[in-house]
Amino acid sequence: MYPVISILHKMVDFPKQEWSDYALLDSGDGLKLERFGKYAMIRPEPKALWTPSMPASEWNRLAAVRFKPGAGFGKAGKEDSGTWERLREMPDQWYVQYPGDGFRLRMRLGLTSFKHVGIFPEQAPNWEFIYRKTAAGVPGGSAVPRVLNLFAYTGGASLAARAAGADVTHLDSVRQVVSWARENMEATGLQDIRWVVEDAMKFARREAKRGHKYDGIILDPPAYGHGPDGEKWKLDELLFEMLRTVREILAPHGWMVLNLYSNGYSAALGETVVREAFGLKADNNVAAAVPAADVPATAIPAGRYRMSSGELALNDKYGKALPLSIYVRLEL
Repeated sequence: MYPVISILHKMVDFPKQEWSDYALLDSGDGLKLERFGKYAMIRPEPKALWTPSMPASEWNRLAAVRFKPGAGFGKAGKEDSGTWERLREMPDQWYVQYPGDGFRLRMRLGLTSFKHVGIFPEQAPNWEFIYRKTAAGVPGGSAVPRVLNLFAYTGGASLAARAAGADVTHLDSVRQVVSWARENMEATGLQDIRWVVEDAMKFARREAKRGHKYDGIILDPPAYGHGPDGEKWKLDELLFEMLRTVREILAPHGWMVLNLYSNGYSAALGETVVREAFGLKADNNVAAAVPAADVPATAIPAGRYRMSSGELALNDKYGKALPLSIYVRLEL
């Protein structure tokens, strides 16, 4: 256990500078110019409220492709499909590597119809945290740490946990995305991840009924989504319920990573929803925190915990910080 009841620390995390296969070259006017491996691209970024540092001619000279969103892009946090305009020759698919601290990932990228390319580079600090926590093991937990990745997309977090030796369950509601994650596992030289194509809420509830526990749980839920059988996901309505269910399946000495991209969500909001869902109370909203006295029997046992929160951001080559998501990391 930690020597203090809780440490509450907010920060901004950036990917390590040594990542040669990724760079945010410039940002502004609602756009970002990024390089993934050999190829630079221009994509929409509503949070880039400033003026670009480079002229448009330089952006066009460097970029191999530009994403053009369809009508209505960004309304209510939803993304409409769009098209990629090729400015010069490049492949439809290619690979990049991430040099983690003690691990290395190799992931396939591709041009999707929703401006995404297969990884979110700002997530690299979460990958590092997940690897460290998994590699350290869990006192009183499974001999081989069990990690569940919900809303897992193409699996960067799953790969980090598996590289550290975890028994990983990777869940996403889209079969094609799970197949993409499997390709990334094989490209990284790993094996034996458990793949699940299902609605995340249904799966978590079933695991709770079965009494299954995980030493680490990762959640990166979208603002809106659908399960494979048409189940509806709306973050504002279901996040708290999901976290209450996660509380039931997280081992007593486990850890959790929550990541949120939804506009309007802050680190403070993330902390509060996690604390309330897990039955943890802060002392005057600062450092000390203890479990609530009226926590149900299924809640985490009384004890100490550590919570940290902040933003995941990218720095462009001109020093402009571009915050993209918020995270909460809970360690029991």
